[in-house]
Amino acid sequence: MTYTRAELDDAERRLDEMFGSERQLAAALHQAEGYRNFVASLTGLLTAVFVLKGQEDLSKLDACPRWTVVSLLVTGFLTLIVASWLGVVAVHGRPGEEFYGEPNRLLDHEVERTRRIWVLVEWSRWLALTGVLAVAAAVIVTWTAPGR
Repeated sequence: MTYTRAELDDAERRLDEMFGSERQLAAALHQAEGYRNFVASLTGLLTAVFVLKGQEDLSKLDACPRWTVVSLLVTGFLTLIVASWLGVVAVHGRPGEEFYGEPNRLLDHEVERTRRIWVLVEWSRWLALTGVLAVAAAVIVTWTAPGR
């Protein structure tokens, strides 16, 4: 397909708008908000699933499975809490974080902030996955472990 010079110039302008540092920061913040909300919802859902579907009394499990379940639950929920916290930090930044009003510092801040957001979201994703797997494993152990 052949494009006119005006169409190509317009496409280049749109690309600059999409991938400029200020747009990258907005996109990173938007994605971080989505992950933060997802991890918070997931934590609540997993809590409900464990409470409703797990054994009501862990003391009926033998010692090894009981401590395995407790360890998995503690690990799972701690990693989900940390994942949620990282999502909050990604979206809102650190309290009192400042940058000075010079144009070059603003641009540097936008680039650095975008990079930090991506790193925090990536950590949050992996911690959320770890938490989900740990809680799911705890539920499976309660279903399958022999009782007293």
